[in-house]
Amino acid sequence: MTDPSSTGSTRTALPLRAIDAIAEGCGHLAALCASLLVLLTAGLVLAFSLGHGSVKVQDLVLWLNVGMVMLGLGYALKSRAHVRIDVFSSRWTERTRARVEVLGVALLLLPLCAAIAWLSVDYVAMSWRVSERSASSGGLAGLYLAKTLLPIGALLLALQGLAEGLRALPVAFGRPAPALQAAEPRA
Repeated sequence: MTDPSSTGSTRTALPLRAIDAIAEGCGHLAALCASLLVLLTAGLVLAFSLGHGSVKVQDLVLWLNVGMVMLGLGYALKSRAHVRIDVFSSRWTERTRARVEVLGVALLLLPLCAAIAWLSVDYVAMSWRVSERSASSGGLAGLYLAKTLLPIGALLLALQGLAEGLRALPVAFGRPAPALQAAEPRA
């Protein structure tokens, strides 16, 4: 919503900048996964059209997809690239939008992230315990690494949601909106 320093506290500004930096870094990793995903998918299509294929490459495409999504969640929220329904909010005041942002983060986003993380812990732990590998014959080992991205992605999204909620708090409580925006809404 706003510049990290807009909370009016240097105590808060540094952690918000750190969360933003983590989201940026993970966003770059997600973009790398997406680029590799496109290249490998094109290679798979070409290989299958020539009568060849690789189970390991198929697995890698799937795992890169997991990496792209789970590492990109926080970045998408930070850059406001996620889906928003602006039918109502376009008519709201900035203060009302900020209040809805804070409530949405507190009542929807953070509980969802907590549920994803909580429910995936045993799933991931079991995968690590047995050193799970691809179910496909000749597939890649280390499926547990891809599964580990489930709680990590939930944590990254929760962190960025917390940062966005903290940025919205001053506006929600009637303080003037800061001049600088961390990310402009996409049209």
